Amino acid sequence: MVGIVIVSHSKKAAEGIYELAVQMAGEDHKIVAVGGMEDGSIGTDAFRIRDGIVKADDGDGVVLLADLGSGIMSSQTAIDLLEEDIEVVIADAPILEGAISAAVQASMGAALKEVVKEAELANKISKLG
Repeated sequence: MVGIVIVSHSKKAAEGIYELAVQMAGEDHKIVAVGGMEDGSIGTDAFRIRDGIVKADDGDGVVLLADLGSGIMSSQTAIDLLEEDIEVVIADAPILEGAISAAVQASMGAALKEVVKEAELANKISKLG
């Protein structure tokens, strides 16, 4: 099953998005929240993100969603730091809606490309109708 990594500058934000995604996809799905720094402060850490990617992977690849530009940069660095051969795609999607869409699609057994596509479709969701 495709894994999902949620990267936020805030530990609380990452955990909240994780909670919503798990509610929609189920407890047994590989969703990992990587929020904030090791000491709990605001920021992103490429080494923690790398560890999250490894934890989320079960062989079908990993979709990564990040909240801000520097979270994307840290995520790209994390991918470069990987020693394992894991296919990782950073989705160009809003972190909350994208994570939920990706989690639901992955829970249905979709392939990595389809999970990324579903996450990125969240860019087109109108909240007002």
